[in-house]
Amino acid sequence: MVKIWNQEEAQWRLELTAGGENAPLSLRMAAEGRVLTVSLGNAPTPETARRAAAKAVKTLRELGVASAVLDAAPAVDALGADGFSALAQGAELACYRQESWKKTEDQPFSLYLTGTEPLDGAAILAETEPVTRAVCFARDLTNRPGNLLTPELMAKAMAEAAEKAGVEVQVLDEHETRALGMGAYHAVGDSAAHPPRLIVLRWRGGRPGAAPIALVGKGVCYDTGGYNLKSGPGLKNMRTDMAGAAAVCAAVLALAENRVPVNVTAVIPAVENRISPDSVLPGDIVTSMSGKTIQINNTDAEGRLILADAVTYAIQKEGASQVVDIATLTGACVAALGFTTAGLVSNSDELCAALLAAAARSGEQYWRFPSFPEYKKMIECPMADLSNMSSDGCGAITGGLFIGAFAEDVPWVHMDIAGTSWVDRPRREYQAVGATGAGVTTLYHLCAGLAAQG
Repeated sequence: MVKIWNQEEAQWRLELTAGGENAPLSLRMAAEGRVLTVSLGNAPTPETARRAAAKAVKTLRELGVASAVLDAAPAVDALGADGFSALAQGAELACYRQESWKKTEDQPFSLYLTGTEPLDGAAILAETEPVTRAVCFARDLTNRPGNLLTPELMAKAMAEAAEKAGVEVQVLDEHETRALGMGAYHAVGDSAAHPPRLIVLRWRGGRPGAAPIALVGKGVCYDTGGYNLKSGPGLKNMRTDMAGAAAVCAAVLALAENRVPVNVTAVIPAVENRISPDSVLPGDIVTSMSGKTIQINNTDAEGRLILADAVTYAIQKEGASQVVDIATLTGACVAALGFTTAGLVSNSDELCAALLAAAARSGEQYWRFPSFPEYKKMIECPMADLSNMSSDGCGAITGGLFIGAFAEDVPWVHMDIAGTSWVDRPRREYQAVGATGAGVTTLYHLCAGLAAQG
């Protein structure tokens, strides 16, 4: 818990220093005086403030400390409101603990902040807290075991959270989506005994009647790979293949709680990719909601299939003026960018630039891949309009371009978070082992930024 200092007793004092240190995020503890000093390095940024606060809080918690007071003045002086917000978020995220189904005890921790006089610290905390809470909500959903997060249970959890935040909810069952002609979506969703659900969340905070921004999140609650079955190690964490769905839901919750004046619709295709007597086979051809036909040359390239129909739904049924999809889409993206950077594919320089500007505020890292005509030829198919598998590699790019084919001329960005949505070893101090909540803060700042532009 992070609060503005109210003269309550704190066990320790935290000090921030900016500059004068060659190595960022260095710690110095003075146990007798109960002082912990954290350096922001000689080139402080909001991200280093976020990481420094998290490192300090984790250190104190390991020592069994229940409360501390931090003078935020160095961060405020050097970095302003963004630095203070990042500082608070890092401290909050450092306290995150996974949901657990065994009896555990977690000691509460409180951090009190001083040195916020140049800013309205309370107001900044009031805006930051819902965003941080949304990141934790996304982490919880993504960490949840597959048997406790079927498509129906995902829809229930998201609907309950959305209704509390004042977000309009619609859940379409398998009969309604089949009637819409969502053949690509059903090619995956019909493989499981747990039927698919299309979850639609609408935050109408902007001008009445204005076209919404669509956030489309991949919601594969468990991915076996279908008949292109994954290996044993590859199956281990496939309950997390719905991290994109968690991210878009969480971003909409934060926008609603902060009453951001923007119209945003989240479209979440929730399915399981399993093997059953009626499961799709490699080589099968299906017809998507858009009317485009698809040859399914790999049943483990299922995320792009459900996203194709979800993007079409967002444009045709929700009237989206801009579309951002986010997915744990490809191992190729992990191979290219590792576990600290996510990939982007886009048909819009303007929308992509807005997303990268939002990422600069969130501290997340993204890299835009090229989309030359040669790459689009790799998903051409002699028997259908498109193949869901590249004919010549470049999987991170071609996977994104497959989804982009259904965006048509609507400005669109694809975010591949396959490498950043989960960490076995945290790469940032504010991460925990497991789900990271990747994309939530970037999507929030993107929508808020577009709202500010009018």
